[in-house]
Amino acid sequence: MNFWKKMKRSDWVLPTVLLSLYGFFANCRPAEPFLTPYLVGPKNISEEVVTNYLFPIWTYSYLAVLCPVFLLTDLLRYKPIIITQGLFLVTNYVLLCFASSLTAMTYLQFNFAMVTSTEVAYFSYIYSVIPPERYQRATGYIRSAMLTGYTFGATLGQLLISLADTSYFHVNTITLGIMSVAFCISLCLPMPQKGMFFKKKAEVSTDTLNEATDAFKGETDLERQTRSACCDWGNIKTSGKQMWDSLKESYSSRRLVQWSLWWALATAGYGQVFNYIQLMWDHIEPSSTSSVYNGVVEAVCTLVGAAAAFSVGYIRVRWGVWGELSLGVFSAVGAGCVFLMGLTNNIWLCYAAYAVFKASYMFLITITMFQIAVNLSMERYALTFGINSFFALTLQTILTAVVVDNSALGLDIATQFLVYGGYYSIISVLFLSQGLYTVCKHCRKCTEETNTDRPSSDLEDKRGSDRQDPAAQSLPQNIKEQSAL
Repeated sequence: MNFWKKMKRSDWVLPTVLLSLYGFFANCRPAEPFLTPYLVGPKNISEEVVTNYLFPIWTYSYLAVLCPVFLLTDLLRYKPIIITQGLFLVTNYVLLCFASSLTAMTYLQFNFAMVTSTEVAYFSYIYSVIPPERYQRATGYIRSAMLTGYTFGATLGQLLISLADTSYFHVNTITLGIMSVAFCISLCLPMPQKGMFFKKKAEVSTDTLNEATDAFKGETDLERQTRSACCDWGNIKTSGKQMWDSLKESYSSRRLVQWSLWWALATAGYGQVFNYIQLMWDHIEPSSTSSVYNGVVEAVCTLVGAAAAFSVGYIRVRWGVWGELSLGVFSAVGAGCVFLMGLTNNIWLCYAAYAVFKASYMFLITITMFQIAVNLSMERYALTFGINSFFALTLQTILTAVVVDNSALGLDIATQFLVYGGYYSIISVLFLSQGLYTVCKHCRKCTEETNTDRPSSDLEDKRGSDRQDPAAQSLPQNIKEQSAL
């Protein structure tokens, strides 16, 4: 009892605990690593339909709802959007458990797009309810809860299928129960009192209110509504101008633009690999005839990626000099891994390549987020996060429309991964070239500064040696005098 009273008195503990619990349960999805085997198995949907028809709908829907959801998130003060996410998560697994038609599975993709688009509310909520000095700790707790939930869910799903011989249907029902818990927790979150851009109107003092009441006593209802609408419109215009000014100031830095460019390009490729990797695994070893280890692979990949991201805090590098080169080198590693996934017929080799690819991406995206956030306020960081995500999703949609969709190339899954490998190769060449130029420029500058400083230093040393011991100049005379004696 005392524990809960103490948490209620705190200005940050209760919302952080509740949001961490929500993040754990919302990401604890034992059935997610086995979505493709479930669709092509018990749901009896062909691999081609899943690849070239169903999954592209998620990408298109995600792009369509991202901007409206991003604006509504701040306008509605985060909590309603988180509740909406919890509700869509429950709906997602109700459809997976009890619907079987292609129409229902088509709506399922839109439903899941709503889930992913509302993640911005989860990441932004905490910054609106706790003081700035608690941001770092609260962010660490929330991200840890998400990773722990995802890892626990993937491991639980693998244990249920491999050891308990649980059917895919029952794994989905278990996941439905967990999502229901997450939804209930979302209802308990405190309601934030402010947004980052859409601010509440300032409260009017009692005297000012009385004066305003006297001044507008003669107003009709229509005039009063018109004046109120004008005030609301002015508030929206002010918020929009603030967002535009923040956007211009954020992207005025050349370095920030470069980091954001990699973010958008690499995240688009990562999204395609992540979305279609289960189809790749099912192509190499069909789930209908082989044991499936998707859950344990996802759990291990998440842990490896989390360790790689955690290591960023202990690396001391001049990212302004070596950052672009690092982005190019690790992008080349990612390209090699994606090519390997597309060319190999060994499932374990494909698993290993995916683990390295995911770890390198999480390592670099952590560095990128830190480099972007280090000189931005929280409002500008949230806006930059949203803009970068939008451009990444736009590129991903273009890739989907050209490479995956039946109305365009409609490539098979193995050829798709070769295309994604080529895409990452282009990113690698782009940043390797820029990185080598930056490093050479830095080395040349250091050399010029060294050459410029050396002559003056030598001259000063010579002059200093002459000044520091005047007796040394008369040393021969002293020796002569001593000889004469």
